[in-house]
Amino acid sequence: MIHRFYIALFLLVGLLACKNETENTASEETTIQAESPKFAFNEVADENKLEIKIGDQVFTNYIYPENVAKPVLYPLTTVSGKVLSRGFPIDPKAGERTDHPHHIGYWLNYGDVNGLDFWNNSEAIAEADKDQYGSIYHQEVMAMDEAAGQLTVKTHWKTAAQEKLIEEITQFSFSENEYTRIIDRMTTLNALKDIDFSDNKEGVVGMRVIKELELPSEDLVTLVSNDGTPSAEKQKNAAANGDYLSSEGVTGKAVWGKRATWVKLEGTVEDEVVSLTLIDHPDNVGYPTYWHARGYGLFAANPLGQAVFSEGKERLDFQLPAGESVTFKYRLVIHNGSSLSKEEIEAHAQQFQE
Repeated sequence: MIHRFYIALFLLVGLLACKNETENTASEETTIQAESPKFAFNEVADENKLEIKIGDQVFTNYIYPENVAKPVLYPLTTVSGKVLSRGFPIDPKAGERTDHPHHIGYWLNYGDVNGLDFWNNSEAIAEADKDQYGSIYHQEVMAMDEAAGQLTVKTHWKTAAQEKLIEEITQFSFSENEYTRIIDRMTTLNALKDIDFSDNKEGVVGMRVIKELELPSEDLVTLVSNDGTPSAEKQKNAAANGDYLSSEGVTGKAVWGKRATWVKLEGTVEDEVVSLTLIDHPDNVGYPTYWHARGYGLFAANPLGQAVFSEGKERLDFQLPAGESVTFKYRLVIHNGSSLSKEEIEAHAQQFQE
């Protein structure tokens, strides 16, 4: 009898040990899964918005409001939750500049497409002048892959008279790794008419950044007041502490009008180092691109405006005959917590090319 008791006890202990091991393994698997970024895409049709989130945290939104002349990604946020894109004019924040209301989020367009300005169009344009501008209209979400973090959308580039000039297909690929977020953009422009991209400084892919990432300046400018309206008196942006660095070692305002394979804009927000790095791709027209990067917070790459940036030494006047297409590829690296080194950026660029 005693012998049977010990056998039963031994079996019971073994079963409990197996149960605990199974529970611990399941717990470890759950923890690993929880640490892996999981994207959630949520269409909010009545707000003309598609949310891109990791868990409960906003990564960015793809927005296409009726009062904005193009779809954009907004906001651009770090892993630590800091917003690096200017809020004005759609969500004004105190201390922001109120210039260039067409600078919203992260976008792609151009200043001269068959003589029409797609870059500068906004609500600030007088109705009598609207026929000189073009707009980009969201058409549909073609694909959403939350597991891969990919979103594909279709837009149409139209004249003020609603004539379609270009069909655009853009695939966004989103990823996150510890302190870094990446947005890869692959945009294909299909010409529905013969298209002329005459050399123009306003283009091609760009973003407008927060006051902290502006370069320090003594300029007195109109800022957003605490009540969300433009200030009555011009002021200096005392928060500005940003600086540019290009792949060629150029810094500050000198990056404007120079070629480089990538440019980093870095600064400090609430005692944390943050940066935005835009990387060109060898397959792009005009590689390595010229940079339309300003001290006041406009950060853009423009491979098509060569005559402007070279002071007439070069000229492209890129043309796209009806029925043909061109693709632009860019990587945006959003980093926080430390200064992203040149070696780290080069590694991102190499990976982007693979």
